[in-house]
Amino acid sequence: MSTMIRKSTGSRLFDWGNTLFLTVFCAVTFYPLWHEISMSFSSTAGALRGGLFLGPREFTVAAYESVFESSFIWLAYRNSIIVAVCGTLLHVLLTAMTAYPLNRSSLPGVKVITFLVLFTMLFGGGLIPTYLLVKSLGLINSLWALIIPGMISAFNVIVMQSFMRTIPDEIEESATIDGANPLRIFFTIVLPLCKPVLATIALWECVGLWNNFMQALIYLNDKSLYTLPLLLKQIIAGQQLVAESGQTTESSTESVIAATIVVSIIPVMCVYPFLQKYFMKGTMLGSVKS
Repeated sequence: MSTMIRKSTGSRLFDWGNTLFLTVFCAVTFYPLWHEISMSFSSTAGALRGGLFLGPREFTVAAYESVFESSFIWLAYRNSIIVAVCGTLLHVLLTAMTAYPLNRSSLPGVKVITFLVLFTMLFGGGLIPTYLLVKSLGLINSLWALIIPGMISAFNVIVMQSFMRTIPDEIEESATIDGANPLRIFFTIVLPLCKPVLATIALWECVGLWNNFMQALIYLNDKSLYTLPLLLKQIIAGQQLVAESGQTTESSTESVIAATIVVSIIPVMCVYPFLQKYFMKGTMLGSVKS
C-alpha cells in the first residue's frame, strides 16, 4: 500500500521561491543574447533609440545583408573554423596522451613531471617572453600562433587524469595478456572509455579557441587571417564591415555589430547540444572521483 507524502507549507514555499528565482535568473542570463538578436533585426532609427529591447524595432534584415555580402566575414569564419577544429583535436589528443602515462606510477620521474605540469598553473613566462618565443618559432602572422601556444592545459590534464583513474586496471591488464601494446590499449580501449571527459574538454577548448581574441590581436597582422573576434573588434572600433566591403546599407553600426555577434556564436550553439549529454558526466567524474 502506497502512502502519499504531503509536503509542508515551508517546503512548498521553498519550491515556489526556488522556481521563481531560477526563472528570473534564466531570464536575466538570456536577455543579453535576446537583446543582440532584436538589435540585429532592427532598423537604424529603432537601434539608435537604445533602451531595453523586447523585440525588433521596425523589423529589417539590412544588417545581415551587409554582413553576408562582405567577403571579410567569410574569411574570418574560415579562419575561426580552422583554428577551432584543428586546435580542439590537437589539444584533446595531446592532453589525453599527457594524462595517460602520468597515471602510471611505474613511469620513471612521474612525480617530477607531474610537478612541472602543476607548476605551469601557478607561474607563466608572461606576455613579452611568450611573444618572443612565438616570434622565434616563426609563427607570427600565422594561424598556428593561435593553436600551438598553450596547446596543453595543466587543468585539463588533471581532469583527464582523474577520469582515467576510474577505469579498472583489470581492463588494461587483460588487454596486455592478449598481446596488445600500450599504443593499441590507449587508442582502442582507454580513449573510447573516456568519451565523456573528452567531449567536456573538447567543448572547453573549442569555445576558448573560437573566442580567442587576445592572441589573435597580438600575433595576426594580415587582414586575410583575421578571426571572428578580431573582425568584430574592427567593427566596434568604427571600421565598419559596410565600409570595408564598399557597400552602403540602411542598417546602423549597432545593428551590424549585433548581427556579426549573432552570426559568430551560431557554430558554438550548434555544437553544444551534441556534447551536452557528455558534459555533466565528464565534469563530475573527472573532478570528484579519484
